[in-house]
Amino acid sequence: MNLTILITAMQFFIFNLFGTAESSGPKDFAVVKPFSISRYAGQWYEIARMDFRFEKNLSNVTADYTLNTNGTIKVVNRGFDYTKKVWKEAVGKAKFSGNPYEARLKVSFFGPFYAAYNVIALDSDYRYALVAGKNTGYLWILSREITIPDEIKNSYLKIASDLGFDTSVLTWTAQKKE
Repeated sequence: MNLTILITAMQFFIFNLFGTAESSGPKDFAVVKPFSISRYAGQWYEIARMDFRFEKNLSNVTADYTLNTNGTIKVVNRGFDYTKKVWKEAVGKAKFSGNPYEARLKVSFFGPFYAAYNVIALDSDYRYALVAGKNTGYLWILSREITIPDEIKNSYLKIASDLGFDTSVLTWTAQKKE
């Protein structure tokens, strides 16, 4: 399967997963504010995730965020499918769901269809992030490095658990230096 077909298949899956409505996530998820997208931009390593079909069997997962001149954010998600021995990549865009100083965004990998991207915890140096999707079925722990200190990990797990996420189902992403 070539990369174009793979990306199209991933986009179709995202469309079916998130539906057609623009989604910003539950309003009861408090998001980080104030938030600086310019500080958040750059590369993040996925430390853990609530697994779903799109990310199944992926290791070395990264997310790269680049500011576009029109105010949107280019999103490049990449990971290695260790069962098929191939790299997968999806390119999309994100934009704010409202106030650009609040970390409530929406991301699209398929045309006008958006999914929630809510930064619900972030350290002051923008090195570690806890991100929720549209409900308690979508959660990611991100880091600027391939590891995360235990105290940050434990703090983020408690925050997620207190919000109703089942952290026992998290998949811990294998990361290796390239």
